[in-house]
Amino acid sequence: MMEDGAFQGHRSSESGCPALGYLGQLDDSEFESALQELRLTRSIWTIDLAYLMRHFGVRHRFCTQTLGVDKGYKNQSFYRKHFDTEETRVNQLFAQAKACKVLVEKRTVSVQDIQAHLAQGHVAIVLVNSGVLHCDLCSSPVKYCCFAPSGHRCFCRSPDYQGHFIVLRGYNRATSCIFYNNPAYADRMCSTSISNFEEARTSYGTDEDILFVYLDS
Repeated sequence: MMEDGAFQGHRSSESGCPALGYLGQLDDSEFESALQELRLTRSIWTIDLAYLMRHFGVRHRFCTQTLGVDKGYKNQSFYRKHFDTEETRVNQLFAQAKACKVLVEKRTVSVQDIQAHLAQGHVAIVLVNSGVLHCDLCSSPVKYCCFAPSGHRCFCRSPDYQGHFIVLRGYNRATSCIFYNNPAYADRMCSTSISNFEEARTSYGTDEDILFVYLDS
């Protein structure tokens, strides 16, 4: 649900909004003004991005499994620092969304739904677990593995949940891969398998958040 920083997760972390930039509507001063007007903090939630889209007049649709903050995240290391201060604010944003013309739907989104959206030339902002997502075009990720003595079994572990936003740009049905921009790497195009993408976007902590953005706004 969240990314820590300026755009990583419901919560996120880089400065600027890559989807608005792709739409050709991003101006740094206007963006900073919008952040102040919407009273956004260092902790950015997907609902915040939906309000940003509404602020800039961008047609959007935010789909999620949870309309509000999942209390089950309170003890997760990624959410713990901001949970108590952000819970009320985020829940109010969800409650006021309809009145503010921010389109939010509680629903499951399939890969086929995403592909259909991308096939029309649109983009989507997706919350993923960055510890799971692996780009096939970038350098190999750091392995989270213990260094066991020779002859002993190595018990590898996955990193804790780390919410991060990526911008989907397209897909290749023949090779079962999806293309995306990772704001952490500027304009670099990344690619991963559909199976890896699905694992990353459905990880516990994401609420399967996806913000569909329409280029015909």
